[in-house]
Amino acid sequence: MAHDHDHGHSHGTVDPTLFKSVSATESGIRAVKWSLVVLGLTAIIQLVIVFMTGSVALLSDTVHNFGDASTAVPLWIAFALMRRKPGGRFTYGYGRVEDLAGLIVLLVILASAVIAVYTSVGRLINPTQIDFPWVLMAAGFIGFAGNEAVAILRIRVGRRISSAALIADGYHARTDGLTSLAVVAAAVGALAGFSLLDPIVGLIIAALILKLLVTAAKPVFTHLLDGIDSETVEQIRATANSNPEVVSVSEIRARWSGHEVYADVSITVRGNLEVSGGHGVAAAVEHAMLDAVPHLGRVMVHVDPETSPGQSFHRRDAHEYQSDRQTAVHSHETVIIKNNPQTT
Repeated sequence: MAHDHDHGHSHGTVDPTLFKSVSATESGIRAVKWSLVVLGLTAIIQLVIVFMTGSVALLSDTVHNFGDASTAVPLWIAFALMRRKPGGRFTYGYGRVEDLAGLIVLLVILASAVIAVYTSVGRLINPTQIDFPWVLMAAGFIGFAGNEAVAILRIRVGRRISSAALIADGYHARTDGLTSLAVVAAAVGALAGFSLLDPIVGLIIAALILKLLVTAAKPVFTHLLDGIDSETVEQIRATANSNPEVVSVSEIRARWSGHEVYADVSITVRGNLEVSGGHGVAAAVEHAMLDAVPHLGRVMVHVDPETSPGQSFHRRDAHEYQSDRQTAVHSHETVIIKNNPQTT
């Protein structure tokens, strides 16, 4: 086969990646919608208790829950943009918006930890009196239950569709639940006559929030830095090698874009295979990988003949390019000198 072949399109009238992509995106949007409903109901119940008791501590937690529910907005926007087809400017689509939304969530989690430390230190220095401790305790448990339910939903769906941003927002909801437990600690401290229990528990919760931040940050930054797990790479390799026409898999590059994996795969086939035959092998390998590899949204299959395997055959390093360029310039100057001799 004299020419390589890039294969990145699908055959037939329906893109086989469409259903996987739409299904995952719709699952993400549903998770965001339901979490907003649960958080909204939780905050409304707490707000009613605030009006009944006039508790400043509970008002602070309620406002915090309302504000933190807003992190679902950029995530919702990201999932909505994932529905759009790639355009002339964003030729790879809008998956990176989802990863950027995850970064925003991480910043909010970090802010929650900083606020928790600041508030706890302030209450250590200036202890405050807690009114209606039993009501406050009940409201704190309600806040914890609502946020933890949202955390479980977001993390579960996020792991199923491999959305690092949705998983991070799940951990964000969990930090809000821990903040609600700080309200419970304040009520227990008031009942026990030990006002310092509130800030002490607050500092412990701040440490737990930072730990959750580290856990949530790993997949988000892995996606942003084009990282991929070795299991996915090996699954791509095994699927390509399963085709009897494939002599070897010379190179695999894969990265996340939102909750989808984009891959470039170089395969080697027999040197006497015609171009049409190489096209058929590429199509078969592409479809097999889209069926077998979870979350694989797009794959480009590059075909090399056995006589020239690997992408390195097509590459020229910087040193080689510069050397060839200098040789060409030198030859050009020599021709000019010969054609235009200087007379003294």
